[in-house]
Amino acid sequence: MNWRMPSETDPQERVWTAFPPSSSYIGEGADSVDAARRVWAEVAGAIVRFEPVTMLVDPADLAIARRLVPAAVELVETPLDDAWLRDTGPSFVLDEAGRLGAVDWVFNGWGQQDWATWEKDAEIGRAVTGLAGAAPVPSPLVNEGGGIHVDGLGTALVTETVQLDPYRNPGLTKADVEAELARTIGVEHVVWLPRGLTRDSRRLGTRGHVDLLATIPSPGRLLVHTQPDPSHPDHEITEKILAVLRDSKDVNGTAWQITELPAPTVLRDAHDWVDYSYINHLVVNGAVIACGFADPRDKEAAEILAEAYPGREVVMLDARAIFAAGGGIHCITQQQPCAEPQSGPTDQAGEDVPA
Repeated sequence: MNWRMPSETDPQERVWTAFPPSSSYIGEGADSVDAARRVWAEVAGAIVRFEPVTMLVDPADLAIARRLVPAAVELVETPLDDAWLRDTGPSFVLDEAGRLGAVDWVFNGWGQQDWATWEKDAEIGRAVTGLAGAAPVPSPLVNEGGGIHVDGLGTALVTETVQLDPYRNPGLTKADVEAELARTIGVEHVVWLPRGLTRDSRRLGTRGHVDLLATIPSPGRLLVHTQPDPSHPDHEITEKILAVLRDSKDVNGTAWQITELPAPTVLRDAHDWVDYSYINHLVVNGAVIACGFADPRDKEAAEILAEAYPGREVVMLDARAIFAAGGGIHCITQQQPCAEPQSGPTDQAGEDVPA
């Protein structure tokens, strides 16, 4: 069976997310947890204007979730360690007949981070697969959804520091990773970026997720994060990433049309250099749910996103509390593409079986 991960701009059935549990590492103290829960709920409320949303909630937090989360959002009790559903959940795929599958990557706490726990989150991929009624596509690759971006036509963007991380996939080569991405998500051409942003590469980061760096809003086009201020260490990093992308091509051998999406003007928070990125947005049916930072560049970013996604409303939410916890709007969500209705029941491998 040939699986293909659709573009994020393809029609969607729903979006999955999770409610930050009390046990999650999302900041310092109860105030940080409360701030995160409120913004996670705000994101879910923005998305549900355009399509259904299912939010996983640890049983211990169901009562507070019901108070904070809009009633239109479906709540499902599921044990959780954390709330980064892009990374702990599956990546949805379709087969040639339009049947829904879900790739269940191995999750090991972003490369066995010493601050992370993942016993419960390691089961989220399987749980969401079942809840979605998708055919399971197990993978031995340690990977997270934030570590890949695809164009739906056979191209993927990844980073060396995630896919070849010795704490994720020791001993694997680029060829090994490419073969597994071909088997699971239908990728024929991989563009390898050398690393991620500064803060995301430090102790409390993911070691370099691509969904802060670049995305593919349409075939042959890239939106790329840049840091214009030379005093920020990401200035040099993003210049190198731009150089790699300018030398790369898509699956058809065509050079990319590149649009730069400059970082906000703020450079630091109370802890470190920020990795604020407008790239970390979510595309949904009829809209783009974008990260805002109460920054002078928010307006410019919204205009660039509106041009890159014509016909979609740009909904910009203050994402600073999410970034303080370690990511953005794309990181806390996972889109499920629309599948074709099937004529009969299927077995767990996705094959037709007698009714």
